[in-house]
Amino acid sequence: MNLTIDIGNSRTKLALFEGDALVLRQLWVEWTIEDLLQLVTNHKVQNVILCSVGRRLELVELTRLESQCRLVQLEADTPLPIRNAYKTPQTLGKDRLAAVVGASALFPGENCLVVDAGSCITYEFLSAAGVYLGGNIAPGIKMRLRAMHEFTARLPEVELNKMEEWIGDSTPNAMNNGALLGTALEIEGYSQKWATAEGSSKTILTGGDAALLQQTLSISAIHEPDLVFIGLNKILKHNVE
Repeated sequence: MNLTIDIGNSRTKLALFEGDALVLRQLWVEWTIEDLLQLVTNHKVQNVILCSVGRRLELVELTRLESQCRLVQLEADTPLPIRNAYKTPQTLGKDRLAAVVGASALFPGENCLVVDAGSCITYEFLSAAGVYLGGNIAPGIKMRLRAMHEFTARLPEVELNKMEEWIGDSTPNAMNNGALLGTALEIEGYSQKWATAEGSSKTILTGGDAALLQQTLSISAIHEPDLVFIGLNKILKHNVE
């Protein structure tokens, strides 16, 4: 049993794998090392991987965890099942890297464009040879809506909604379309540019706004909400087997 842990700034996401099969997901807002050790014990976890962009475990907590299982902490120098060509791996978000490894696990030998649609949108490029070439970062959809409201005098605060018509017939609709459709067209543009450079590729969506974007896109895209977990499990297996 493998436990993958993605520690963010405000919440912690966990997924339990039996081999390659994801068998349990949990979302924790507050937790202690005792909670984590209890989970490890209850599910007879043998291997754990930590991916943290938020809270860092204290040395005493790590020691207690390592006393019960094999522990891998995802860092810039952690061995990977792909080649990382990013020039500054120390500054690369660990969740970005895990998503790319997840795409490699799902679609080996294929060019992949990985789009993580969260607070920011990240675009990651993985070659068919298994080389992560890098990626780009852009404002997320909700960030675009908030920026329009906060940086202008009269544009209202608008909640993100599904697009009904692509031409806005009111200011809220125009803002919603500008943020949502603009992002979808951005993804399509990256997909076309990537295909021109490398040939056919898979476009994989993950993150909180991925499902809404998939409905808006005019190109084929795969929605995989567990992409980061799949990548973390792949990295964990690469290091312990």
